Amino acid sequence: MARGQHLSAHQKKIVNRYYEHLDTISITKIAEAATELYLSTDPKKTERLWQTVERALDKTAASDKAVQRVLQTRDVKLLAELVGKLSK
Repeated sequence: MARGQHLSAHQKKIVNRYYEHLDTISITKIAEAATELYLSTDPKKTERLWQTVERALDKTAASDKAVQRVLQTRDVKLLAELVGKLSK
């Protein structure tokens, strides 16, 4: 944060809640991307969605092995199964 700028108590609470729920936010983002991947026909959009999934998976508690498997195969079904496991 730039020098001289401070967050109010209300703003600090908002930021803290965001980081407390970052895993849930990431899982939701992955689930939405999985849905779009399933329906996507445009290769450019598909590539962007997989990049989004990769960034979001880094913020979750998923095992590296499972993440690598999903990203290497780029299988939407495996991604959906991983989201289901993470959601529990």
